Amino acid sequence: MAQYQVNNTSIQDLLSWIRCGEVAIPEIQRPFVWDGTKVRDLIDSLYSGFPVGYIIVWKNPDIKLKDGSISFGKKILIDGQQRITALQAAIVGSPVVMSNYQKKPIKIAFNPIEECFEVSNPAIEKNSAWIPNIAELYQPGFDSFNFVINYCAKNNLNSDAERSNINSVITKLQQIENNNIGVIELSHQLDITQVTEIFIRINSKGVVLSQSDFAMSKISADEKFGGNDIRKIIDYFCHLMQKPEDLNAIYENDLDFVQSEYFNKIKWIVNENEDIFMPDYTDVLRVAFTFKFLRGRISDLVSLLSGRDFTTREYQESIAEESFNNLKEGVLEFVNQTNFERYLMIVKSAGIISPSLIRSQNVLNFGYALYLLLKNKKVDSVIIEKVVRRWILLCILIGRYSGSPESMFDYDIKRFYNNDPMSILEHTEAGELSDAFWNNILVTKLETSVASSPMFHVFLMAQIKMGDQGFLSEQIDVKSLIEQRGDIHHIFPKKYLQKNGINERGNYNQIANYVYTQSEINIRIKDQAPKDYMGKVKEQCEGKPNGYGGINSMQKLEKNLKENCIPEEIFNMDYSNYNEFLNLRRQLMAEKIKTFYNSLR
Repeated sequence: MAQYQVNNTSIQDLLSWIRCGEVAIPEIQRPFVWDGTKVRDLIDSLYSGFPVGYIIVWKNPDIKLKDGSISFGKKILIDGQQRITALQAAIVGSPVVMSNYQKKPIKIAFNPIEECFEVSNPAIEKNSAWIPNIAELYQPGFDSFNFVINYCAKNNLNSDAERSNINSVITKLQQIENNNIGVIELSHQLDITQVTEIFIRINSKGVVLSQSDFAMSKISADEKFGGNDIRKIIDYFCHLMQKPEDLNAIYENDLDFVQSEYFNKIKWIVNENEDIFMPDYTDVLRVAFTFKFLRGRISDLVSLLSGRDFTTREYQESIAEESFNNLKEGVLEFVNQTNFERYLMIVKSAGIISPSLIRSQNVLNFGYALYLLLKNKKVDSVIIEKVVRRWILLCILIGRYSGSPESMFDYDIKRFYNNDPMSILEHTEAGELSDAFWNNILVTKLETSVASSPMFHVFLMAQIKMGDQGFLSEQIDVKSLIEQRGDIHHIFPKKYLQKNGINERGNYNQIANYVYTQSEINIRIKDQAPKDYMGKVKEQCEGKPNGYGGINSMQKLEKNLKENCIPEEIFNMDYSNYNEFLNLRRQLMAEKIKTFYNSLR
């Protein structure tokens, strides 16, 4: 069997296929993101006879039903949704759903005299030279003969030649429906990797679809097992987390879903103010699939939703039905308010109080999958908190999900399901967090100029959990500085280092030279050598008002330096001691991170 077929299909036939359900438009590809001018340009290209690209559909496998008969799979549109929606809006007159879920018509106007298109507006609607909405030309029963006569009369086109010309132009415009579009039909036997490769090679815009996109296509196209409900739960939940103001638009435009049991399960999210974990539909799918199916590869989800039996390689309706039911349960567990908020509580208890402190969405995803798995296994809540909290930090420290996350997700979730969770955690800690890691590997990882380094973030988490004050601050702690989006400053001032020959960005921007402090303290330090400004801080502790924060005793100063992992040698250091300072501080930072991690046991 050929892996794909390429055919030319008229626009009229393609739109009729979509209306009758032969080709399904996955709703995950909504909302409509084109503006009116792009719709106009598409119609203009068709009118001019220009090519408008290929439509790509992926055939669902034929499924064996419970009675032994075969249900032939429909085709899923995986590329071309914007063009198809634009054609439905312009030619059929269907309203489109915009990014805020409001339905809006897009009317394309046409001037037969000048043969030009424009997005309709009030001025055009008042101008008799324009047809304000070309959709009327494609309605059943449209009387072209009388339309041309009336149009010519309104615009004083009285000669036979003028009427004939307008008639030809209107006929040409109507013939757009008969224009052909290339349709590439991909076989269900192609795996996701092959489909992705074909998509990338054909799509001139270089858009890349993920495996989650294909999974959502399967979900959205399903009409038998509640796939569209699953799609809406995911879509609305993620959207409302980002834009809670669109809640009313959903009330107005999707009454059926609003009245369903599912809407009440997700609308709470509009009042959630935390932004540490802001999942998109890929994250929801990955978490729900990982913990509910004990698998990590989204390609397996696509196969299971298609009804694939991995042993016989056949496709069975019973497997598809079970898979959709399991996925729905997993998604509902994800969006459950109690689950979501308790997981966020665990994340924050690890010192992750801001999205700026964690850049690995995969760590948060697996952490949530692990939380849901252990909760479903009825593990004691205290154990769940300890395991999930330490696992998140362990994974950040060793970069566990930075390489091939799906394989590692698959491996880890099965281990936690089949074994005592605390034993798995401690076994992994023993292998990954050895003395060599704390004393050497971590110190080496701290040798970087990347401010978004996970190691620096964990150091800040340690400071947050330990209630440390900002550098040279008496009352303002690191937690407050981060929450108020304070700035990171240099202990050895950047300009000071540059002035003394240390000009490479990678040198003066070492994270071991970074510290959170108040802006006014940083301004006071300016470009002085550490030994100079620390000497003045010392004088301040002896009663001289120098304005370097509010620390007024050596005891407080020594405590502050210890909290910020500043070596005591700082009082005698200038640029010639910079590398020595970096080495000393990295060791102190590593020790603090180790102490922090061990405090979570």
